[in-house]
Amino acid sequence: MSAKPHVLILGGVGFIGRNLVGYLLEKDLVSGIRVADKAIPATSYLNAKQKSQFEDTRVEFVQANLNNPATLTRVFTRGDGSSEFDYVFNLASESKYSLADEVYEERITSLSIGIAKESAKRKVKGFMQLSTGQVYAYDKKPADESAKVKPWTKLATYKLKAEEALRAIPDLRLVILRTAALYGPGDLKEEMKLLWTKDLKINTVHVSDVVRAMWDATVLDKDGGLRKEFIEKPEVYNLCDKSESDQGSINEVIQSIFGIETGFQGTIISQFAKLNLESITEDVNEKHLEPWAQLCKEGGILSTPLTPYLDKELLRDNAINMDGSLIEKTFGFVYEVPKFSEAKVREMIKDFEEIGVWPKGTMK
Repeated sequence: MSAKPHVLILGGVGFIGRNLVGYLLEKDLVSGIRVADKAIPATSYLNAKQKSQFEDTRVEFVQANLNNPATLTRVFTRGDGSSEFDYVFNLASESKYSLADEVYEERITSLSIGIAKESAKRKVKGFMQLSTGQVYAYDKKPADESAKVKPWTKLATYKLKAEEALRAIPDLRLVILRTAALYGPGDLKEEMKLLWTKDLKINTVHVSDVVRAMWDATVLDKDGGLRKEFIEKPEVYNLCDKSESDQGSINEVIQSIFGIETGFQGTIISQFAKLNLESITEDVNEKHLEPWAQLCKEGGILSTPLTPYLDKELLRDNAINMDGSLIEKTFGFVYEVPKFSEAKVREMIKDFEEIGVWPKGTMK
């Protein structure tokens, strides 16, 4: 392998970015990492291991508003400007739902275009753009990369718009990764009556497989990835484990971890909910926000970014039903967490407990 590459991770302090930083350091894959983000590590709820990783001499953090062209130029410039970053991983994006269109335009589409144009100008070896499986129209057949697109959240609409714009940028060596639902903690304490049915598909993928896929699909084999050749035209890969998870299987895990009785409202009530989703969302959030606040108070949690709040966009009867096999066939990539795992969910919640954002004693 040649000299290890230098990489730029944009939006690298967030959940996926911090895991990518950790993976690259643990596997000793890079000479250097520059992380640029508007959020700073000190206030981003890193655990002890992640704090140590961000203090590694190979990691440089730059706080930056990446929508500012002058700032973007500074972020992309290494040292005296005589050399460039080898690979760029773009994780910078708005992540909240149901915001105004102009917010998504600025914080997803325009942001991604600016970053991608700068990458193309500097002729980086590979550029990775993270997208979402929410761009696909639902079908009983799992969506592969050629499936019909019909975004079902506004966030996904602007992710897809960004994808289309990036495909048109000359000289951009582009890889787009569309993820299934990443693992996360469940609801708490009382019986959860869920809309729709237990068979509603919510396919999953573990973050450790996502960060491995980012590297392997973007980076040349001589630099430690799985690519045999440079990216000649835009490529798209789905990331989805083998679980074929649905609401039923996910909530079996939640019930096992927390001792929560789960149920489903059924077709008639769920169809009624379509007509009055605003009110239904308010009822759901009112029911769960107060108990969560009480649990945090009893557990001595004064401040936490975690919340059981549900956005109405996510209560619609839209599914994530994906085929994540193309990346396996193309590169020989292997999902190391092939099934939705109770052990991995417990591991994540334990991590939340240790950094003080989740009350202890909630798991069975």
